[in-house]
Amino acid sequence: MSDDASPTESRSLHFIEEIVEADRASGKHGGRVLTRFPPEPNGYLHIGHAKSICLNFGLAAKYGGATNLRFDDTNPVKEDVEYVDSIREDVRWLGFDWKGEHYASDYFPFLYDYAEYLIGQGKAYVCDLSEAEIREYRGNFHVPGKESPYRNRRPEENLDLFRRMRAGEFPDGSRVLRARIDMASGNMNMRDPLMYRIRRSHHHRTGDTWCIYPMYDYAHGVSDALETITHSICTLEFEDHRPLYDWFLEQDVEGRFFQRPLPRQIEFARLNLTYTVMSKRRLLLLVQEGHVKGWDDPRMPTISGLRRRGYTPESLRAFAERVGVAKRDTVIDVGLLEACIREDLEAKAPRRLAVLNPLKLVITNMAEDEAHVIEMPNHPDDPSFGTRPMVLRRELYIERDDFMEVPARKWFRLAPGAEVRLRRACLVTCREVVKDASGAVVELRCTWDPGSLGGDAPDGRKVKGTLQWIPVKEAIRAEVRLYDRLFTAEDPMDVPEGGDWRDTLNPASLQGIEAILEPALAVAEPGSRFQFERLGYFCADPDGRPGAPVFNRTVGLKDSWARLEARP
Repeated sequence: MSDDASPTESRSLHFIEEIVEADRASGKHGGRVLTRFPPEPNGYLHIGHAKSICLNFGLAAKYGGATNLRFDDTNPVKEDVEYVDSIREDVRWLGFDWKGEHYASDYFPFLYDYAEYLIGQGKAYVCDLSEAEIREYRGNFHVPGKESPYRNRRPEENLDLFRRMRAGEFPDGSRVLRARIDMASGNMNMRDPLMYRIRRSHHHRTGDTWCIYPMYDYAHGVSDALETITHSICTLEFEDHRPLYDWFLEQDVEGRFFQRPLPRQIEFARLNLTYTVMSKRRLLLLVQEGHVKGWDDPRMPTISGLRRRGYTPESLRAFAERVGVAKRDTVIDVGLLEACIREDLEAKAPRRLAVLNPLKLVITNMAEDEAHVIEMPNHPDDPSFGTRPMVLRRELYIERDDFMEVPARKWFRLAPGAEVRLRRACLVTCREVVKDASGAVVELRCTWDPGSLGGDAPDGRKVKGTLQWIPVKEAIRAEVRLYDRLFTAEDPMDVPEGGDWRDTLNPASLQGIEAILEPALAVAEPGSRFQFERLGYFCADPDGRPGAPVFNRTVGLKDSWARLEARP
């Protein structure tokens, strides 16, 4: 707790802030705070990473510190420059910038030298057991492991073998370097874990320079220490790895390699979200198997997918803040994420008129060449957004769902003989319903009250129903993609024995329709967001082109799933 913090402020701190404030108060690290965000470039970042980004960068900023971006590129088989570029873009889009950009591969020479030091100290050895044998020797939570027959090789022999591994003398998988710790430890991670494996694979940065690559548990803490990270913030699955993190650094007993004090690993609960999966491996399968149209498919929980769907960086930061920082994993309802984007776009999204399922309406007592320009506000609560013109004409499109031939009780929209308001335009009354040979309604013939131009009755009569409308002459056609949740189950992984998590994919997660939009939307830039009045929030998609715009539904105006689930 800082000297000027009040008790109220102290109680509002989450547990990581309490640790940081205690460290600063004691003078540890000279009071500085340096965090890091260390993604592996083997996929696109998702909403769970967004929480980690906000935590790491936000924590450092709060205490006047900084954050490093470090790519954990220790596994060349799975990594790609495409992922590196996407990670940079996502972090910047969220509103953050990093102090230093680093790669675990920057430290390959140091990691190798430190491994040789550990070998010389009798803390590491070359093991010839196969992968299956190592797993067998390791034991389990009930059975202690047994020592490798190669565990007691002399340091000189281990050093020679390790150098020959480095020189490429041995085939892939034939030997590994292991830390020499405790095969009887109750913590499985401490049972002589692997430090290096032989893997001939082209690396996206170092090329073919190396044929041995360090394991994450070894490279992680060493990289933190080399960058003088003060607080290494990880998700809870790394809690059992913390003793190993500390062990690797503490073997530098003379302080020859790392600056003191050493970094401290702190774990927090990862983000789990309903109706989706958060494993990069499973997200990759969705892409590879064609269930989605790429990592940036708007149904994906990736940052790029959410961005394409129309989510804003402010909404994701607000979501991370509301979720908070906890010590135990929880599952967050996706409805909270949707509420955050609704609140953000309510204030900043210009309004537009759209008709997703058009029905033609003809005002019979209006001349064919008659036209009235209506100034439509771009935001009803913020005059600074200005206005745009809409032309009221004889022939219009309205939403088919706004008409009912036999109206239900408390139906306030259009029906035979009923009067409604066309948004800020006029009052119309349905006089005739035109049907085709199959009996489907194809046109409504209405009359208007010329004295109601602007939307209000001249005699002050009350009209409850208000509909959106588009003039037929100026209407533009666009592809509108209606996205729903990717899975039908809250927890897609909770499937019966023998089932597959992909069985819960939602077949209705994407519906493409041709919609009718007002002309102002013809020039919408990709990524621009709007509220289609009464329909929801939509975002212009990069697939659009001049004359053929495409819009993605970000979220409806209300939570339709919550209403469905509330039904008896």
